[in-house]
Amino acid sequence: MARAKVKVCGITRRDDALRAADLGASAVGFVFWPRSPRYVEPETAAAFARELPADVAPVGVFVDPAVSDVRRIAELVGLAAVQLHGDEPATLCDGLPYRVLKAVAVAGETTTSDAAGRVPGHITVLLDARDPVRRGGTGRTVDWRVAAGVAARRRIFLAGGLAPENVGAALSTVRPYGIDVSSGVEEQPGRKDAGRLREFFEEVARA
Repeated sequence: MARAKVKVCGITRRDDALRAADLGASAVGFVFWPRSPRYVEPETAAAFARELPADVAPVGVFVDPAVSDVRRIAELVGLAAVQLHGDEPATLCDGLPYRVLKAVAVAGETTTSDAAGRVPGHITVLLDARDPVRRGGTGRTVDWRVAAGVAARRRIFLAGGLAPENVGAALSTVRPYGIDVSSGVEEQPGRKDAGRLREFFEEVARA
């Protein structure tokens, strides 16, 4: 199995962005939802993104945004992809020139499969824990058996409570295209712990 892509999300500090890139992240995520404790100003994210290596994709996380706001922020920051994490339709950004990830909350097997099945094939599904308030970064794991069923049929990113202690098991069980980590490598929301981040990548390499 090819090594899964790793997206480190909830970046609010320059050093965290660069450390994630140095350790092998494929992408770093900037949250542009003001209600999130990991919110970062677009101008700040733009400064961080300019220092990223060319092979590390800056991803913007949005919750129920206006398309005009997505376009403005994406152009300012230089986003490579947009992650939609609210109740907006998966096709919201079809008119924009960016790759799109659409968050789908993992519930029961049939419910999750149906929800993922409604996401068009050109959009990558990101499976995350259900939380209508926090919208990601909850530290809650998802049902990996359910996630594996979706991953067997389409390309997914797996999120939800991933940490150094469980990422190896998650990878072997679900076999996702990519994984998304945030709270599992933090000392507090928005501040990554350097030791846990390094340990996370070491566990990914072992898986």
